Amino acid sequence: MTGARSTQSGSNREDSEDGSDAVRRSPAPGEVLGRLPADAGLRRQLAAAARSRGRTASVAGEIADIEAELAGIEVEPVDLTAARRRVAEATGEIERLKERVAALRGDARARRAVDAETDETLDDLEAAAAELSAAQTEAIAAEQALERARAEAARARDERRRRLRLRDRLRNRRGVARRELAEAMYPEFRRALAVVPSGDPSAAGTGPGAYDGDPVAASLAAVRTAALDGPVELRGSAARRIEESGRSPRSLLRTADVRFRGARDGR
Repeated sequence: MTGARSTQSGSNREDSEDGSDAVRRSPAPGEVLGRLPADAGLRRQLAAAARSRGRTASVAGEIADIEAELAGIEVEPVDLTAARRRVAEATGEIERLKERVAALRGDARARRAVDAETDETLDDLEAAAAELSAAQTEAIAAEQALERARAEAARARDERRRRLRLRDRLRNRRGVARRELAEAMYPEFRRALAVVPSGDPSAAGTGPGAYDGDPVAASLAAVRTAALDGPVELRGSAARRIEESGRSPRSLLRTADVRFRGARDGR
């Protein structure tokens, strides 16, 4: 069929919609079509049916490349607050020690002026000067650490922006893939509408976006076109449609494991 080829899809993750760092996988066909009525739209259902039959879109390779690039992006948190606090504390300590050194020098001069003992004051001055030198060294190290943290934060911002661009591309390419796969399945879907309860091929229109028929019938037809490994659970209106048809659900849906839930109570 046009726009699809029969090789196994290399794309099986969906980009995260909740802002998390993880790249979410695309749902497996059974997750889309394994419970009817389906929550997904018709295009997603038909794309899932196509994937269940081993088809991939022409952009599958591009999708796989984008996913691989996204998987390689790791953005570690950068704590600028701690680095700034270290600089502020070092600067404050320098100012305190400068005041102490100045005070001790003044005290030493005053003692010399009156021929008083200066040994203890000079010892205190020497110790304070050593502390000041150590504080200045710490301030230099703190400033350098802050600059490194700022550079890391800038790199992290760049990586986050790159990740957002890649996610946009991935979302776009997956949309292209869904449209391509759904359109490739549409002739078979139209034929399936002639078989399933309440199906109307004339409501199919020219493509998935033009379908104007019953949504439950559309889901039943999508399942009929698929090749699902797992069970299909029929609930509510989907279960009632099959039961009221009087036909074999396995024959109608072309799947071996069909289960009913809530057919009578509308759940």
